[in-house]
Amino acid sequence: MVFVTTCGKVNPEVIRKANQTAEELGLSYIPRNKRSIPDHMNEYDQDCLVIGKERAELYTREGKSDPFFFHPNSASFRIKRVLRNESDPLIEIAELEEGMSFLDCTLGLASDSIIASHVCGESGEVVGIEANKYISHIIAKGLKEWKSPLRELNEAMSRITVMNGYFEEVLRSFPDNRYDVVYFDPMFEEALTDSNGINPIRNWAHYSGLSNEVVTQAKRVAKKRVILKEHYQSPLFDKLNFKVQKRPSSKFHFGVITV
Repeated sequence: MVFVTTCGKVNPEVIRKANQTAEELGLSYIPRNKRSIPDHMNEYDQDCLVIGKERAELYTREGKSDPFFFHPNSASFRIKRVLRNESDPLIEIAELEEGMSFLDCTLGLASDSIIASHVCGESGEVVGIEANKYISHIIAKGLKEWKSPLRELNEAMSRITVMNGYFEEVLRSFPDNRYDVVYFDPMFEEALTDSNGINPIRNWAHYSGLSNEVVTQAKRVAKKRVILKEHYQSPLFDKLNFKVQKRPSSKFHFGVITV
């Protein structure tokens, strides 16, 4: 379970946002009362969602990593590269263009969805599915509230729709040929990076594996392509019949199914 509290230095607006968040997520709101987050978590034996003036942070009782919060992560420099007409592997593999629709079944920090949204533009559509309801809430709010000096990044983030649910179930709810591209980026079992940006989310990630049934549903929902991003040694590419697009010197490859 998780409870909601505020940052240390509060004002009425932060308290209002904390109470609103608790109500939206069906959680208990506990006033901070100048106590530390670990003290609160130990007393209530729950993890904690902290509402601050500028962002929300998700803490785990295990205390083995920094709290999770939203930030654009690699999307910031990737968009700058695209603006300089440099290549981006996802754009190339998915053959994304303006006006296309993109379904990200494993949203995470939404870096790939942000890039897709930038390319698909106002006439396109990008939807991301996130299984954990707390992560989903933080990402949805962050995409709308994060302010970057880069206008194109803000616009791309604002256009993304976040759905809370398990992709196995959500995929079945879509009609045939709903999205041009259906995308999977499962969390790797072992971290490929020591980045403080991505690793905190691993405490909360949904590690459901891909199956033939899921891929069958993805092919039904996709108009053009199903994309899988995985560790270069992953057996999933062969197991699920993805055609591997190898990337020299990269720790991950893309697999493609054309429908």
